Amino acid sequence: MASPRTVTILALSVALGLFFVFMGTIKLTPRLSKDAYSEMKRAYKSYVRALPLLKKMGINSILLRKSIGVLEVVCGIVMTLVPGRPKDVANFFLLLLVLAVLFFHQLVGDPLKRYAHALVFGILLTCRLLIARKPEDRSSEKKPRPRNAEEQPSLYEKAPHGKVKVS
Repeated sequence: MASPRTVTILALSVALGLFFVFMGTIKLTPRLSKDAYSEMKRAYKSYVRALPLLKKMGINSILLRKSIGVLEVVCGIVMTLVPGRPKDVANFFLLLLVLAVLFFHQLVGDPLKRYAHALVFGILLTCRLLIARKPEDRSSEKKPRPRNAEEQPSLYEKAPHGKVKVS
């Protein structure tokens, strides 16, 4: 039977992966929701306006939105389907991405309700990464039990005829 830790990591990986696939797809295409897609376009225009350095680097709102959307979709798929270390790498990239998005929201002065989901998912990504990177608890394995002082054998034992025997 799978340990609670394994089940937790799997559940968080699938839920977070699907969420980021969904959010990335909304940034890339209006097929899922035209309103959400339009809102993303508007938001990314304000992010680029608030950071003139992006314009100087040749990054416009479309490139920024599509880059973040593709990264979210790819990392979301990895977190949902790919086993092992790649999940942790995807988790790390998504966490960096969430931090960047939180920075953007703060930069343009959005109210908390506009970025509360990013805070929640950032916390969930952090928890998943911490649980996944924590070494497996080996308490279920058979360990030799330490003996107390009365149970430990003495170096000097008395032989049946009264003489001291050295071990």
